Amino acid sequence: MVQPDQWVWVVVQDPGNNERFLGQYDHEKHESFIPAFLEKEIAQQGLKFLASEKGHTCEVQAIQYDDLSERAAENGFLVFILNEAGEILERSKP
Repeated sequence: MVQPDQWVWVVVQDPGNNERFLGQYDHEKHESFIPAFLEKEIAQQGLKFLASEKGHTCEVQAIQYDDLSERAAENGFLVFILNEAGEILERSKP
């Protein structure tokens, strides 16, 4: 289980210029979520499983899990901890 003060890795779209977390949408469950990873290398591998808009730069960055969860909830997103295959290891509570 991810601890509140643990660092996780997320994908940031357009870093430094109107940056935002790269959110995803699960069409089957009708859920918006921000994918997070436990290690930088796994996040970089997981990029291939994420949908992103063409013409935008994406970068993997670290953030503390509690900060990410709070920001995600404020914007109607869950946080999913994923492995390198894009499988969900853990989900935040709505």
